[in-house]
Amino acid sequence: MATSTLAAGRRVEGLAPELNAWRDQALAFEAEVGRAVVGQPEVVRLMTIALFARGHVLLEGDVGVGKTTILRAVARALGGPFERIEGTVDLMPTDMLYTAYVDDDGKPRVEPGPVLHHGEDLAVFFFNEINRARPQVHSLLLRLMAERSVTAFGKEWFFPHLVVFADRNRVEKEETFELPAAARDRFLMEIAVDTPADPEVRRQLVFDPRFHDVDRLIESLREGVLDHKGLGDAGRAIQQSIATAPALESYVLGLWDAVRAPKTAGIEIPNVDMDRLLQGGASPRGVGALVRAARVRAWLEGRDMVLPEDVRAVFNPVMAHRIFLDPIYEVRRDRIVPELCRQVFERVPAP
Repeated sequence: MATSTLAAGRRVEGLAPELNAWRDQALAFEAEVGRAVVGQPEVVRLMTIALFARGHVLLEGDVGVGKTTILRAVARALGGPFERIEGTVDLMPTDMLYTAYVDDDGKPRVEPGPVLHHGEDLAVFFFNEINRARPQVHSLLLRLMAERSVTAFGKEWFFPHLVVFADRNRVEKEETFELPAAARDRFLMEIAVDTPADPEVRRQLVFDPRFHDVDRLIESLREGVLDHKGLGDAGRAIQQSIATAPALESYVLGLWDAVRAPKTAGIEIPNVDMDRLLQGGASPRGVGALVRAARVRAWLEGRDMVLPEDVRAVFNPVMAHRIFLDPIYEVRRDRIVPELCRQVFERVPAP
């Protein structure tokens, strides 16, 4: 890979003192999450980027690789009010907003459900097994993610500090519902979680008793390492303070063009009709999300300028799920999209 000719970027000491303090907190947050989530430093870094880029996250992986543990550890270290709901085939949209029951006097009662239980201070809403929920539920979740608001009990509820975490396993297909394109696009990142390859990490996960009691493991983490109410202000300051040089901007636009028109960029994938491959490439919102994430990554790395490696580090998690394939190729997505992204980087020269 060609070495970038862009300036290496000034150290983060040139930024406002509050951003330096936030960076210290971000690194402490990663270290705390890493006490429970071993062998997944890239996943933890991507989750941190998403929090400061103010985006929602979907984790995908096989059964038992630790997706739920990762999300619970992140929520614990983040602090703030947390709610969780389980995706099931009989879940209704109202189940997110209302809880109906019969009280001790035999009278029916309706109370705020998981989304509304903590009022507008809700920090993390965790949707477990999201692909088991019906499309009607996805529609309500889409509004919650897109607008950070819902309508219930005759009023509008706004959640300025909210981030939505969700997970799904990629093994089971029975009684599941594929997420619509609009819902997937609302996730800043889709992060793949695989079994760690390092032999020592694998040994720990299997033989160290502390990883066998997940509840106790999560409770051992320090709570509230980050101030969830301040993440919005910190995120805005990062976006305003981390620069993008004209050469970097041209590079990002070139990547976008190649994703949207791979055949024009000279990309060829075996056994794929490149004229038919795509139903849609990344939208302006998606590319904007890429830049937001790249800025946060540069800041975490101690720079005040985005480099090509920042873009490449977040490209697949931010962009891959926004590449919509023709249905005949969708069953091969796990092979086609990574190859497409790999060739995009080969065809578009880095500055």
